[in-house]
Amino acid sequence: MDSSTHKLYHVDGFDSRHYLETYMSDKPEMVFGEDYLIFPIENLKKTFTAGHIKGEICIDLSCGPMIHHLYAACEFFKHIIVLKARDRCILELKRWLDTRTGAFHWGHATQLHVDTEGNRDQLQDKEEKIRSAVQHVMKCDFEKENIIEPLDLPPADCIISVGLLDVICKDHDDYRGYLRKYSRLLKPGGHLILIGCLDTTYITIQKGKFHVLRYDEDFARKALVGEGFVIDCCKVKEAKVVSDLCDYKGVIFMAAYKEK
Repeated sequence: MDSSTHKLYHVDGFDSRHYLETYMSDKPEMVFGEDYLIFPIENLKKTFTAGHIKGEICIDLSCGPMIHHLYAACEFFKHIIVLKARDRCILELKRWLDTRTGAFHWGHATQLHVDTEGNRDQLQDKEEKIRSAVQHVMKCDFEKENIIEPLDLPPADCIISVGLLDVICKDHDDYRGYLRKYSRLLKPGGHLILIGCLDTTYITIQKGKFHVLRYDEDFARKALVGEGFVIDCCKVKEAKVVSDLCDYKGVIFMAAYKEK
């Protein structure tokens, strides 16, 4: 399939539950756990426990109805605001936050997080803490300059974005443009944490192939610096998985702050 015919995440939408089951579950056939779960959780934990990224408000702008990356954040921010473009993602996330029947099981991600702390007896406490911290799940529109128009949010201390820029950006100019939109949501000195896949062109959800922006570490670094960010940390993990579902070659974790 030619890449120009791939679907677009925020335009065509996808089955949110199928996305979680395929790329985030604890099923034996789910082969992406080391890259998509363990690598982000470990690096987020290390980054936040360093102590310089904390505050009142953290905004989450991530692909699909994921929550595993927010376990570490809820320890360092009073309020977490989740922004989603698709109603199905919002419904799926709220099903878990409200402990409704049929919600996706995130216990394996909770276990991974508490294991990084060396305390395996805090599973229930961790889930209660994140449910308490995520006070707003809001609809947004990535095409608008103010993505939550007509509302305005207080400037955030931190933004976490996992995989979103990969799927909503059509080209490198788009990537830089969305970084500018992210920057407008941050306080001067506020932090941006980006997690994405390198050298990727598609991701498969059910039988559909969705566009993923292809970029490398050098581009990601230059894009951040070019938009006024100072990089604190950049780590890359080479993919060990070969799968027809997604052609990624590695995973990148970057933490940076907005220059005042």
